[in-house]
Amino acid sequence: MVRNDVEIGTMVSSERTPLLASNSNNVNQPDQEVDNTIRTWRHDVFVFLEAKTTLGRWYETFMIVLILVNVAAFILATLFVPKYNTPPFPCEGWCDALWFGNNDDNPLQVLGIGSTSVLELITIVVFSAEYIFRLLLTDLEDPEKYSGIMGRLRWIPTFFSMIDLVSTVPFYVDAFLLRDSDLVATSFVRMFRLFRMMRVEGRYDSALTMIDDAYAAQKGILGTALFVGFTTWMTVSSLYYVVERQNVDMIYCGAAPDYCGDSSEIDTSLCTIDSWGITDCSAAGCPGTEEYPQPCYNLYNSIPMTSYYALLNLFGEFPLIDNHSTAGQWVGTLTAIVAVAVFALPAGIIGNGLEDVIAERRKYQDDPAPIVENRALTSGFQASDDTTRGSWYNFIHAHTSAQAQGFDIFINMLIVLTSFTFMLDTLSDLPSHIHIVLDSFELLSVSIFTIEYALRVYASKEDPKYSGPNGRLKYCMTFLALVDLLSVLPYWIEVGLTGKVITPYSDSSSTMSNVVKALRLLRILRFERYTHAFTSFDDVIMRNADILSVTLFSALLVWVLFAAILYLTERDNPDPEMAENYKTVPHSMWLTLLNLSGEAPLAQYSGIGKVVTGILGLFATAIFGIPIGVLGAGFEEVLEEENEDNVQELVAPRAAGNGAEPTNGAGAEPLGTSFERSCYQFVNGVGSKAAQYFELSIYGLIFITIAVGVYQTVEGHENDFHQVEWFAVVVFTLEYAMRFIGAAADPEFSYGSNALSSRLRFVASFYSIVDLLAIVPFYAAMALPNSVVNEYDEYLRMIRILRLVKLDKYVPSLTLIDDVIRLKFQTLRVAFFAAITLWVLFAAAMFLCEHSDTSNEIDNLPDYGCVSDCSMADRFQNFFDSMVYVGVHLTGDYPIIEYSWPGRFVNFFMVIAAVGVVSIPSGLIASGFVEIVQSKNKKRRRATAAAEERDEGWRAGDDWYEIQYRQLEGVEPPRSALGPTMDRLQVGVNEFLNGKQTTPDGPTEWTAFSYASRIFILLVIILNVVAVLVESIPSIDKAVGNQPGNFFDVFEAFSVFVFALEYVLRLFCAPKNREALYSPLIYA
Repeated sequence: MVRNDVEIGTMVSSERTPLLASNSNNVNQPDQEVDNTIRTWRHDVFVFLEAKTTLGRWYETFMIVLILVNVAAFILATLFVPKYNTPPFPCEGWCDALWFGNNDDNPLQVLGIGSTSVLELITIVVFSAEYIFRLLLTDLEDPEKYSGIMGRLRWIPTFFSMIDLVSTVPFYVDAFLLRDSDLVATSFVRMFRLFRMMRVEGRYDSALTMIDDAYAAQKGILGTALFVGFTTWMTVSSLYYVVERQNVDMIYCGAAPDYCGDSSEIDTSLCTIDSWGITDCSAAGCPGTEEYPQPCYNLYNSIPMTSYYALLNLFGEFPLIDNHSTAGQWVGTLTAIVAVAVFALPAGIIGNGLEDVIAERRKYQDDPAPIVENRALTSGFQASDDTTRGSWYNFIHAHTSAQAQGFDIFINMLIVLTSFTFMLDTLSDLPSHIHIVLDSFELLSVSIFTIEYALRVYASKEDPKYSGPNGRLKYCMTFLALVDLLSVLPYWIEVGLTGKVITPYSDSSSTMSNVVKALRLLRILRFERYTHAFTSFDDVIMRNADILSVTLFSALLVWVLFAAILYLTERDNPDPEMAENYKTVPHSMWLTLLNLSGEAPLAQYSGIGKVVTGILGLFATAIFGIPIGVLGAGFEEVLEEENEDNVQELVAPRAAGNGAEPTNGAGAEPLGTSFERSCYQFVNGVGSKAAQYFELSIYGLIFITIAVGVYQTVEGHENDFHQVEWFAVVVFTLEYAMRFIGAAADPEFSYGSNALSSRLRFVASFYSIVDLLAIVPFYAAMALPNSVVNEYDEYLRMIRILRLVKLDKYVPSLTLIDDVIRLKFQTLRVAFFAAITLWVLFAAAMFLCEHSDTSNEIDNLPDYGCVSDCSMADRFQNFFDSMVYVGVHLTGDYPIIEYSWPGRFVNFFMVIAAVGVVSIPSGLIASGFVEIVQSKNKKRRRATAAAEERDEGWRAGDDWYEIQYRQLEGVEPPRSALGPTMDRLQVGVNEFLNGKQTTPDGPTEWTAFSYASRIFILLVIILNVVAVLVESIPSIDKAVGNQPGNFFDVFEAFSVFVFALEYVLRLFCAPKNREALYSPLIYA
């Protein structure tokens, strides 16, 4: 028997199955390899549970279905909880008893174990039985670790054992031990049963161990990044606390008790905040009571409370931006520009680490197969013109004649025009004759599309692919043929059902009519045969199927689990808006989806909810974003393989004038007259110091005028610094005049031409127009004081900001963008087609879902003249309005969330798929920038390589300190002028504070006393941070008081003494400390 156990254990081996590696572990071998003479019931049960037999695989499928049904039951059950939803419910009585177990009085009450369901009872029986068998058979899994009683005790704390226990034990506790209680866990634990699916096909190894490998590879830099991120977080939180703690606009009354009335009606401007930070809203009708001492409070009244909102800002979300003070807006700006990039390091490192692990494991996979385009028709095939069908094939499919190509262009133009007619027809305020024109055009276009479709189907029989008996049916099932059919068939069905063809009014209120017209937009996918953008998706999915299967499961697990947790923490939130958005798990899943995509549309979470959403932002978004990133990166990779870059942009950068003596070419006479050349060189900073200073002063004046223009937008300061404006316009005018004169000597404009044509070309050039826009409005406003120019003077003056582009000479921007576009033109063309197509289709889908949605309120909506009782229908009145909001969502931003369920369903695909695709153009441009800049910095890279050869310790990014520190390697510290006694004291203090290194690369050695001192200093630092956090809490600060000698003052004095003593000692020993470059001045 022992021998049998050992052999089975060896066969089963381990759960660890490397991602993407071949499935060669013995655990997957058929059980026939084991000698039938030594088989026992224990072995049969074990291989059955491990799904190594046919019956076992059926059992595994049953378990997957059972787990999914349990999770679905938990999610759906939250829709029928009376406390959070309005009865009557469609599922009560026996329906509740079968599936959900929400009600104590359902037919299963006779069991006397509280509210339960048949599904739950079956699940508990199955899971309990399986757990018992697995516990009995642990020695077959690993005979060395899990044999005997102690081995089984060691097996109980393992991952899957704990998942099984968490999935079942709460039921027994609730049903038999704590009958009078209602453990939330009994329903919530169903979510943990999802983890059991990780047993299937090595998903536990592929998902969780992949994260573990990423952490192991990145833990060194991750620790540093977390410390930097935490420091940044606390710094930003402290700054916000200082500037916002007295801001009455940050007073929150959303969770105020009922006696305060409607929380949205409380005028917080009447509230006061005392010196302790305690808010009093008695004057606003919401006084404090013994039960509610502070019904309204400032959201930034302490650093711990501020830290959550600072965390949201560091995620890139600013839900309270409208309420910030001026100082708070400055802090927010600093946070957005600098701190967000620093704080994003931990999540970025986790995401990059996972991508590195995936790439490393991909090495074991064969190279991806080349892309093969499966076109609907035989490429290059031409039919014989001897038959009518062959002639039509060549005309409508092969486009072999000029007339056929012209007809193809006509059809494409008709597709674009019919798309615009749908967009225009959604406008309800168009005159009746316009609607008649639009409907007439629709009838004509659909008739043409129908005839074209019929001819395409008729002629398809000529193609060798469709020459068989069911050739036409096979052609009709191709992607583009289905697009053609869907764009015409619903129209004729609607005409047959309603009898309406041409109407003098908009029928945008009719959902059926809108759907029929929106389906015509699918015809824009016909342009796919020119770009092959979406047909590349199958290549992306096939290449990344293994990674997507793992990461999608992990993302789904994270999504559902966190949604369930937030449902439990926020459904009883005192803020009505928060409770409404988390009253069911489906509601919670919608908000959690946005959180995982990096959005934070709501902010007033409970304490536990803030912790959960913080974890979401810090770590879960990195995991959740991997599938989207894989799709986007894979799509980009396929596009770049199919569309070559214009590499000439890398090897032949554009020639630019360097301001040297302008000539027509080698040995040619200089361009222009002497005066014209002097003007040209002077304004380009060439020829003299004065010219260089003049050019630099022009750029300085550009910044000054822009700053003045920005300041003049502040109310009450519209005419401040007008003298500066006068001076700047005069200088810019003189500069323009000199450029105009010098144009005849400028090689860019004077090639083989006279002075007049050169100047005309200059006037029409881009930079000339920028200069004119900066000065002409000023003179126009003076000459025409009561004209439309003067009315829009403030807007015209702000056009001066365009002069920033003239800095392109020193900091290339526009020229780089132009180079990048030409480098990536082919790929960008395809990517933009995919992005614009998705934008149009999703805008149409959101219009269809929301244009009649009058239940989801969004007060206020002044842009549409709607002040109260507004709804999503006010936002999505027509297609053009829908495009605005969909465009915002496709960038990853969700300022509005009150969508109907069909709208949320569409948004789900926008978040999962479209965001990854729409972001591809920006990714291509970014990569193009890198390629262009690297190609133009070859000389710098050669200098870098030379520096690396001269200095073995050289690293990219080294600054003056690193260079000086490296040069001191092996150098003895300088002797003190006060003698050897001082040297010994300094060395001793240095070794006490910084440790002792016997060799340059050896470990640092510490004495017990010095090590204890370091721990003591660290403890004082931590306690100081804690003290600052605690002291910022108003109630604690008030309780301690501010009398001299209070706890915080004493502790601060003690801390200052300790830190000052350490500083003096470090300054004293700096001449012996290499990190201070042996200099007290450097340390100071």
